Formats: sequence, C-alpha cells, structure tokens
Amino acid sequence: MPPRSRPSIAEAVSAPPAPKGRAVVASPWEPQDERARLRASKREAVLRVAAQMFNEKGFHATSLDEVAERLNITKPTLYYYVKNKDEILFECVNIGLQMLQDAIGKVALSGGSAIDKLVAGMHQYARIVTMDFGMCVIRVGEDPLPVESQRKLRRFKAALDQEFRELIRQGMAEGSIAPCDPKIAAFTLAGALSWIGRWYQPGGPLKADEIASQCIGLLINGLGQRPAPSPTA
Repeated sequence: MPPRSRPSIAEAVSAPPAPKGRAVVASPWEPQDERARLRASKREAVLRVAAQMFNEKGFHATSLDEVAERLNITKPTLYYYVKNKDEILFECVNIGLQMLQDAIGKVALSGGSAIDKLVAGMHQYARIVTMDFGMCVIRVGEDPLPVESQRKLRRFKAALDQEFRELIRQGMAEGSIAPCDPKIAAFTLAGALSWIGRWYQPGGPLKADEIASQCIGLLINGLGQRPAPSPTA
C-alpha cells in the first residue's frame, strides 16, 4: 500500500466548508473599493474644512487641533489622512489651481470668438475664487510653504497665466480685442478677479455671480461713459 501523501500547507490551513444549513457570517468590513472611496471622501472633508479655516483665520493662526475639533475627530485620526499642515495647504492650493486651470482650459476649447471665451473664462475664474479651495489660493496661497512646494504651485500659476494670454492674443488676431500687451492685460484681469476672493463674504448682499458680472463688465467695458448713438435721419 503506497504511503499517504502529506497535505499541502494550503490544504492544512484552509477552513472546512460550512455545514449545510448554517448561515455564513457576513463581514463587517466594507469591500476594498468602498473603503478606498470612503477614505478619499473623508480626506476631502479634512482638506475642505482646513481650507475654510485657513480662509477665516489664516494659515499660521489655524492649528490642526482646531481642524480636528471642527471635524469631530481626534488629532491622531487626522494624521491618517494627511501628514502635516504643510501638506494640507499644498493640497488645498493645488486643488484650487487645478479647478481654475480646468475651467479656463475647457472654455478655451469651446466654440465662439476669443472675446466670448475670455469673458466666459473670467466668469469661471471669479466663481471659483469665491469657493473654499479657490479662495485658499487667493487668501493664503503658497507663500507659507517650503521653497520646493512654492515652485511647484507657481509653475501651475504660470500655466494658468498663459491660458489667459493666449485668449487675448487670439482676440487681437481676430479683431475682437483691442491691441494691447497680452502680459499686462492678463495680469490686470487675473489680479482684479483674484481680489474678489479677498473681500467676498458668503451671505453678503450680492451673490457671487452678481459680483462677477459687475466686475467683468467694468473690466471689459471700462468706466468711461459711451456717447449716445447719433439719431438716424
């Protein structure tokens, strides 16, 4: 009679099948993809609350203890989602810049004249700087961060500036925008629209869209009184 072969390690440690009629215990843990989704959602909440507090109090005046308290979690739990306060600010500013670049890039690829695209892009820009992450770009920015992080975010800003300049160049080429220095024009437009993020207060007498429309109207049309059209014969 041949000797009986020894069971493999896998066979030795595998659990026996559940007896017929016995209910299989459901795992109390979510599937891996659901856990990943929940973690991403919670991390975004950490970043958004931190952005709100940085906008309200300033970066240096906001502690991670305060962020954790507003989220109803402990500070050690906070560190499960972020490494430190510098990483939080970098991500907040990075998200805000990505929102701006995506919006301007999408407008640039749309139909219509260059001036129409520019005005649409200005509306998107003004809207985003009144939101949590966009406002963090304006009110806090990259200055409190280490030099290398500053460089990364400033490259992002430079690319955004080029999007505006290109629309202005296209407008001059087609005749919808008066001749000007695209660099100075882009700086002027972005600077004026960015300042909305400094003084805008949610819940104020004017909504963000109303403020954007008035500011953009002034930037595009100016303050000068236009002469009345001459009467037709």
